[in-house]
Amino acid sequence: MSINPVSSPNQGIYQTQVVAQPTAGQTKPPVSKPPAQEEDTYTPSAASKAAQAALQEATETPAQTAKEARSGDPQAQRLLAKETAAQQVLSPDSK
Repeated sequence: MSINPVSSPNQGIYQTQVVAQPTAGQTKPPVSKPPAQEEDTYTPSAASKAAQAALQEATETPAQTAKEARSGDPQAQRLLAKETAAQQVLSPDSK
């Protein structure tokens, strides 16, 4: 028994679709360029920047801290206030 593909309910699977070809008047889609090669550059993370800033604050000289406090740096002002309070506690006679 043979099945006639024309009368078969699955005849759609044997059909092919026609794909439109571009004509001479149509433009071609733009050709994508390969991504530009990026240079290997190090970009520090926020945590790394914070660690660098903490290290710089910890290793700066008292003169630098005083200069920053005079120019309005609140962190330097707090540090000088703590240092001054600590000196007064350790040597109460130096008032």
